[in-house]
Amino acid sequence: MPTSVQNILNKFNKAGYEIYIVGGAVRDVLMGRLVSDWDFTTNATPEKILKVIPEGFYDNTYGTVGLSNTDNLKPFEITTYRTERGYSDARHPDKIAWGKTLEEDISRRDFTINALALDKNLKVIDYFKGQADIKDKLIRAVRDPDERFNEDALRMMRAVRIASELRFTIEDKTLEAIKKNAALINKIAKERVRDELFKLLASPNPYEGVMHLKNSGLMAEILPEMEKCFGVEQKSPGRHHIYDVGTHLLMSLKNCKSEDPITRFATLIHDIGKPQTYKKLTSGVITFYNHEMVSTRIAENIADRLRFSKKEKDKFVILVRWHQFTVDEHQTDAAIRRVLRNVGLDNMEDMLALRVADRLGGGARETSWRLEEFKKRLVEVQKEPFSVRDLKIDGNDVMRELKLKPGPEVGKILEGLFNEVVEKKVENKKEDLLKRLITFSPKS
Repeated sequence: MPTSVQNILNKFNKAGYEIYIVGGAVRDVLMGRLVSDWDFTTNATPEKILKVIPEGFYDNTYGTVGLSNTDNLKPFEITTYRTERGYSDARHPDKIAWGKTLEEDISRRDFTINALALDKNLKVIDYFKGQADIKDKLIRAVRDPDERFNEDALRMMRAVRIASELRFTIEDKTLEAIKKNAALINKIAKERVRDELFKLLASPNPYEGVMHLKNSGLMAEILPEMEKCFGVEQKSPGRHHIYDVGTHLLMSLKNCKSEDPITRFATLIHDIGKPQTYKKLTSGVITFYNHEMVSTRIAENIADRLRFSKKEKDKFVILVRWHQFTVDEHQTDAAIRRVLRNVGLDNMEDMLALRVADRLGGGARETSWRLEEFKKRLVEVQKEPFSVRDLKIDGNDVMRELKLKPGPEVGKILEGLFNEVVEKKVENKKEDLLKRLITFSPKS
């Protein structure tokens, strides 16, 4: 136990108050996992908490006092025992009252594996058989799951996300309650849903997490466009696909090597426009012409609906829009530069991860000689300039060497030099470019 955590327990015990470590920290301690987020509960009211730790800060109605620490951990949260009543927005209690006992406080928590407490002597207090559920790898709601999810509908997403992170199973009654109440997730702020979804996608097991979303009915609420992909046939003469569109997307996610949640999300939905572009020819061949354009529009809608930041949306949409890039041994350097400009150098590694996942998710081999050759050419092409800004000389050099004043002529000369570099008529070296400048002199 970190020294700063033990100090908190000692201070409150010395002041005559009950205090316990609670929540996910206890679960992670029992599972031998690294803990960075420590929460406490106590019978001291916020005012009394601040007398014990005057350096704390209190600015909420939930009885939680925050405290920074020096152990490179998240700020501690110390909360007064409390009871809650009424959840008209399916997220926050309408009334909060200070509780008198630990059991009273613990009983309002979400899942049994999070309804555990630990005292300063490392004794575990377990009112709802949370330790047994950890052993059996189960996510089980505390008491009545219907009540727990009606109190806070975001708990349904948390159940799925924690199951994904820990590779646990959602207990039958809890799963049935999620299915029954799935529509309540629409009452939750989209930013909160997005955050849980990103955590799920960033977990070691995103495929299992998305399967939980699908099987619980939550996918139909938060990603209805995905639901439409299941059952859309792809297998046809001359095509490598062996799965329907929805299953292909899930298998692509399963095979995505990138750990970035945006890349994983883009991999999950990269073909989401296929149901709208499906056509079966008389020959039996199935086509999805321009599906990447439809997928891009859907990706934009998803990003806006879930309140992505601009940076998150830009990357998400780029990966979906350009995932169909051509891999051909006859491509010119200019064509490969266009791919790099469209995707962006910063996104290229993740785009390749999506491409490989797409292949594996369709039943193809991980790579091909064409893809490997393309990767080599990407490296080679990046040694060349992509724009005038990449030249080893700039406008100041041009004006100094040719004795020109600022104006459009300087830009034209730089553009001419850039074209000659691209055409390999001159190397992108400062000395060579300065020598070449003489041919662009207005007097020559």
